[in-house]
Amino acid sequence: MTAVMALTGIAAGWLQSGEEYLVPDSGPGYWLGIGGSLAMLSLLIYSFRKRYRSARVLGSVRFWFRTHMILGVLGPVLIIFHTNFKLGPLNSNVALFTMLTVALSGVVGKYIYGKIHMGLYGHTAKAEEILAEAERLKDELGAELNAAAFVAQEMNAFSNSIKDKAPKSALGSLLAGAVIAVRARTMRMHLIAEARRLIRIEGRALGWSWWQRREKLNRITRIVRLYSAAVLKAAELSFYERLFALWHVLHLPLFFLMLATATIHVWAVHHY
Repeated sequence: MTAVMALTGIAAGWLQSGEEYLVPDSGPGYWLGIGGSLAMLSLLIYSFRKRYRSARVLGSVRFWFRTHMILGVLGPVLIIFHTNFKLGPLNSNVALFTMLTVALSGVVGKYIYGKIHMGLYGHTAKAEEILAEAERLKDELGAELNAAAFVAQEMNAFSNSIKDKAPKSALGSLLAGAVIAVRARTMRMHLIAEARRLIRIEGRALGWSWWQRREKLNRITRIVRLYSAAVLKAAELSFYERLFALWHVLHLPLFFLMLATATIHVWAVHHY
């Protein structure tokens, strides 16, 4: 919603930019630049609050995380209006494009963050928890069917084959995740096809009706699909965890570079 409002405001401002209602060096345009700079500088409060428990008097981490995201959108919007959608001297252009790079990096970080948390403000998901949930699905299969016993055995073998093989790099996780994704989908198709065959054989021997065979196959199919989805989610999570760590290493230097270029720009504006 915030992003939609920001884009709408930018579009409306760009359409009116030719009227010169705002100029960077005086009036409302100047103060928009001050407001945008303060908004971007305020982004440091979230990191400070998150790192130091003694700063809890400032408010909760969740509150500052939300504020961080809002200011991360509001700040660039104010700066863009401050420029009146026009490029200026070299120092201002460097500051502007550095800020836009940081803003884009923040959007990427928000996307990755959402991939490794249970909801945007929820607790961090764990691959071990997801795989443990997948393991519990096998208990629902029961042992009364030959097909169920076969599926449980195959799922056990698949789980054991992917345990303790987590690569340590983001690229390694991506490649491993792609391999696991292919294997999981292949396993899913194989198990459903084999369960269908075994239920048909067992059903004929025991005189099951078509509806009885269908109900048993549907139950096994549901569990196999849920198990496959859980395995894929765990593999994806491992990749995004490493990608988020890499993003954090790159994002912080970009942020301080933005502060440096903004400081140079402000100094140049008031001394020349």
